[in-house]
Amino acid sequence: MMIDFHVHTTASDGQYSPSELILKAKEKNISAIAITDHDTVSGLEEGEKAAREAGLNFIRGTELNIQWPTGEFHLLGLGLKEISSSLNDIIENLQKNRDERNIQMFELLKKKFPELSWEELSEMFPGTTLGRPHFARYLVSKGIVKQNQVAFDLYLAKGRECYVPRTGANLDEAIVAIRDSGGYPVIAHPMSLFVSWGKLPDVISDIYDRGVMGLEAFHPGARNSECFRLNELGRKLGFFITAASDFHGEKIRKDRKLGHTCGGRKIDEKLIPEIEELVAMLKNNN
Repeated sequence: MMIDFHVHTTASDGQYSPSELILKAKEKNISAIAITDHDTVSGLEEGEKAAREAGLNFIRGTELNIQWPTGEFHLLGLGLKEISSSLNDIIENLQKNRDERNIQMFELLKKKFPELSWEELSEMFPGTTLGRPHFARYLVSKGIVKQNQVAFDLYLAKGRECYVPRTGANLDEAIVAIRDSGGYPVIAHPMSLFVSWGKLPDVISDIYDRGVMGLEAFHPGARNSECFRLNELGRKLGFFITAASDFHGEKIRKDRKLGHTCGGRKIDEKLIPEIEELVAMLKNNN
């Protein structure tokens, strides 16, 4: 069995629509998939319908930005059943903050490059929740940079002149909202917390005690050694372990492939022995 529990669609900053993504997963022989778009659940209905028609196990999910003092904290909600009013409120606030941030970043970019147009950017990505990856692709299309990553390196990454900090959700409120929705809170790509290994066990243990149940130990943005170390730490603390590609699409991240994680490994029983039980737990929750 091959799975992928962290992928993105055009409902946030992915390249493919939910239906297109499900078809690609089917082509890759993926048995179970979770759509986890940033700060939204708007792609789940389409994705679930497409998965049902394709015969895939579908896990309803989301990825919430959490306020965090260092790095970034993204909290996955997997196996969502009914979207609670508390989760809806958090999503609405995050989307409002995202829209305000986008406008601020675009204004900074436009000061450097007056030829940029918000209308042109919006027309380039119709029906999509805009984010920095879209800004990067727009800059490439205008010939300002040659590659998406260059746009981040020069202008959009944290600390660069056109970067605007995010406003995230409160962790405890997000945990409650996900669990109120019948879901399981999961720490996405833990290395992005930017916590040293010396402090990480205590930090992760505290997050577990606050109600987060899963740990995404395997992620392509981390080194192999880090992933296996996270796997060992997470299991010791009582988390269930997940793995993901964090796939956005080939045009956005060429190095990330559906159904594969750190070191190009397939996400299957060899990586997560209890994979069938994990799929059953999250799928039966819907």
